[in-house]
Amino acid sequence: MDELVERGSLRLHWAEDHMPVLMEVRKRFKAEQPLAGLKIGMALHTEAKTGMLAVTLADAGADIRLASCNPLSTDDSVAAALREEYGLKVYAKKWESSEEYYRNLNTVLDMHPDFIIDDGADLIAMSHTSRQDVLPGIKAANEETTTGVVRLRAMAADGALKYPVLDVNDAKMKFLFDNRYGTGQSTFDGWMNATTLMVSGKRLVVAGYGWCGKGVAMRAKGLGASVIVTEVDPIKAIEAKMDGFEVMRMADAAPLADIVITVTGCKDVVAEGALRNMKDGCVMGNVGHFDNEISKTVLDSISVSKRRVRDFIDEYRTKDGRRLYLIAEGRLMNLAAGQGHPAEIMDMSFSTQALGIEYMVNNYSGLECKVHNVPHEIDELIARIKLESMGVTIDELTEAQRKYITGWEEGT
Repeated sequence: MDELVERGSLRLHWAEDHMPVLMEVRKRFKAEQPLAGLKIGMALHTEAKTGMLAVTLADAGADIRLASCNPLSTDDSVAAALREEYGLKVYAKKWESSEEYYRNLNTVLDMHPDFIIDDGADLIAMSHTSRQDVLPGIKAANEETTTGVVRLRAMAADGALKYPVLDVNDAKMKFLFDNRYGTGQSTFDGWMNATTLMVSGKRLVVAGYGWCGKGVAMRAKGLGASVIVTEVDPIKAIEAKMDGFEVMRMADAAPLADIVITVTGCKDVVAEGALRNMKDGCVMGNVGHFDNEISKTVLDSISVSKRRVRDFIDEYRTKDGRRLYLIAEGRLMNLAAGQGHPAEIMDMSFSTQALGIEYMVNNYSGLECKVHNVPHEIDELIARIKLESMGVTIDELTEAQRKYITGWEEGT
C-alpha cells in the first residue's frame, strides 16, 4: 500500500474507532439503504472525521462526490485513502489555489446532485449563481457552519433560496459541543503545531464571543492566558464579562495583545487601526470560516517584507520595524495547521449530518424554500446514543412527574 494511503487509512480507522454514534447510524444505514440511488455533493473540510461521514453516506447507498470547503483544510493522506480504499470520488488537496478550489467545487456540481452537504454555503451559492444548470435537480441541502447559515438566511430573506436547507449548525448536538469544545481544543492544537510557543502568561485577544469564541476563550484561560474579548453584541459582551474575561474594543485590545485569534464570521475584524498599533511579535490566527477576518490587504500595505518563517507562519516586517506573524494565511488555523476537532466531538456533528440528510430525503417535498431547524427528536436520539457509548445512564421522569411539569391546574 502506498505510504500516503496507508497513513490516511490509519487516520480514518482511528476516527472510526472513536465515533460510536456515527457507527451506529452507519450500521442501520447499511441495512436499510435510505439513500439508495441518490447523488450527494459534499463540500466539507476533507479530513478523517469527514471521511467517515462520506463513507457512512456511501454505505447508505448514495453516490458521493466530496470537495474541500477550504483551500488549506484537506488532509492529503485521507483524501488518498478515501479514493483508494473506499472508492470514493474526492476532489481536494491541501494548499489548493483559488482556481483549483473552485474547479473542485464545480466538479462536485457536475454530478448534478440530488442533495448537497455544505460548509460555508459555497456549493449552495454556486448552484444559485454560476451553476444554475444544476439548480432544477437539487431537492434540498444541509449546512454545517455558522458562516454558511448566515449567508443562507440572507438568501432566504431576499427570496433567492430555491430549495430547503437544514441548519445543522444550530442543532444542539452540534453547536453546544462542536462549536464550543471542538473549536476550543482544536484551535490550540493548530496553535502548537504552527508555533511551538507558549500560551500561558500571555495576553490573548479573542474576537467574537459566540459559541466558538466561548470555547477559544475558555481553553485559553485554562492554558494560563490573560484573555481579552472583543465584541459588537452587547449581550455577548456582558456574558464574556461575567465569565471573568476583560472586554474592550479591538482598538484598545490590539496594542496589549501577544496573541490575537478571530472567530466572528465577519470581515476586517482586525483592520488597519489594530494592525498599525500592535506590538512587535504579536501572533495572529483565525478560526472563522473565511480568510478575511484579519485584513491581509492592510497587512501587505503596511509591510516592507514578508517571509515564511515556519510551515504555517508568515512574518510581516512593517515599515516602522515591527514583526507581525500570521498563521495559515489567515485561514482556519485549527484545520490548516492542525487536524481539526476531536473525533468524539465530530461524532455528534456528523451523526447530525447523516440523520439530517435522511430527514431531508424523507421530508423535502413538504418544506418551504427556507432554512429549517433540525428536529428535536434527532438531537435527543444522538444524545442518548452518545451517553450510552460513554457508559452514562440518566434518570427518567415518572408518570406523576411528567403530569406535574406539564399540568397547569392548582395542585397538579
